[in-house]
Amino acid sequence: MTKSLQDNLRAVEESGAAAELSRIRRGIEKESLRVGPDGVIADTPHPEALGSSLTHEWITTDYSESLLEFITPVHEDIDAMLDFLTDLHVFTYANIGDEILWTNSMPCILHGDASIPIADYGTSNTGFMKHVYRRGLGHRYGRLMQTIAGIHYNFSLPDEFFARWTGDSGVDARSARYLALLRNFHRHCWLVLYLFGSAPAVCRSFVEGRDHTLTPFGRNSFYLPHGTTLRMSRLGYQNSAQSDIHVCTNSLDEYVRTLRAATEQNYPAYERIGVNVNGDWHQLNSNLLQIENEFYTVIRPKRTIRPLEKPTTALRERGVEYIEVRSIDLNPFEAIGIDADSIRFMDAFLLYCLLADSPYISRDEENEIACNRDITVTQGRAENTRLFLRGDKRSFREEAHRVLDGIEQAAELLDAHAGNGHVSVVRRSRETIDHPELTPSARIIEEMNGHNESYFEYAMRIAMHHEAHFQEKTLSATRLESLREESEASLERTRRLEVEQTQPFDEFLARYFDG
Repeated sequence: MTKSLQDNLRAVEESGAAAELSRIRRGIEKESLRVGPDGVIADTPHPEALGSSLTHEWITTDYSESLLEFITPVHEDIDAMLDFLTDLHVFTYANIGDEILWTNSMPCILHGDASIPIADYGTSNTGFMKHVYRRGLGHRYGRLMQTIAGIHYNFSLPDEFFARWTGDSGVDARSARYLALLRNFHRHCWLVLYLFGSAPAVCRSFVEGRDHTLTPFGRNSFYLPHGTTLRMSRLGYQNSAQSDIHVCTNSLDEYVRTLRAATEQNYPAYERIGVNVNGDWHQLNSNLLQIENEFYTVIRPKRTIRPLEKPTTALRERGVEYIEVRSIDLNPFEAIGIDADSIRFMDAFLLYCLLADSPYISRDEENEIACNRDITVTQGRAENTRLFLRGDKRSFREEAHRVLDGIEQAAELLDAHAGNGHVSVVRRSRETIDHPELTPSARIIEEMNGHNESYFEYAMRIAMHHEAHFQEKTLSATRLESLREESEASLERTRRLEVEQTQPFDEFLARYFDG
């Protein structure tokens, strides 16, 4: 029998599980493009002073050699996590010369796919596999899409929380609860896209020669007049091939089975690309997904993996360890792309998703979920926007307040046991629902209008402003030493991998896929 949000809130309090909310574990993965002083994507190699992008714990690259990714350690303290992320930016600025970190999700000036260098991870089999995977992404979706940057927010609760709340300390019970969270997140993701969407406009160079329905903004920009996030639109992390993938979150077994199936299904269009063509690797394979991480989704169940272990193997054998939210744009109004209040809102939202009733998602509801995301992306700030819920049309604003009623109850529980600020940030979000001009997406368009700027001019001005902010900061001696030591150690780890490998790459790859 399902339990209501109120039932679960009461059970969490009465069981003593609420005391564990002060031990929420968080981490951030934040991407930023390196650009030259002219605002064009950098074509320089990953700076050696930043260490090895293959093995560095905190500074790596995503798709492109120019797309930096900062990874914080797991923290229970929000401010400590954001301080660490700030220090990674300060350290990076001290080691990239006159280059600048782009602070918007949608990229800088690009000159087609050829101008975007694919990340190079060295000659080890592990490094070459990561590189070939990215070659495949470029062939399948184009490199332009891969320059879009965002924030991934990792969230977990202590095992003791689940044990006290449910009376079951088993892995299966915990995983089932996290899958319930995922289902509710999918249902209500439109709210995150509205509140956090910070990508309503883009440079002409991003859409040159591509079909789109954007509105011209001046001579060199395009935008969505009522939109929130082009990053999550059909121009961003969307593609027709993946629209046929239906990964089920109704149970962990179904999630693993359906995701695995997509990595084993041959796709004719990708077969025509070729895999190993006369010794030149174009992609890892010609399946619908090369590997499981290729599946683009707004949230994932995660488990720390072992060397050469597939993510689904780790999930199947050891259960869900944490969840990864992947739908947050870089906030250009914050130097590091996110602030503490945004984290507090996400914690309240995710706790609500965990505790609210979460029935299985049918194929019809799955279609509604996709439709509501698209509506929010393109029309979220329009006055009379409607959502589709269980076959009915509902007012966007009324539904947002209804969901926020539940989130506020979760926030009250957090304020009582994990520090203040959660309720106040949820209440402020209500103002943003009623006044779309307060959203980050609307504020960006207002700034572009107010300064008579193109998207590029606006984004470049903001990037230079944040550059000055970081250049003025200094690191503590302890933090500077630890970052330098990790950079040097990562270079040594990569050198050791390259020296010690003896297995041919095709055998290495076959071993991975057979695992």
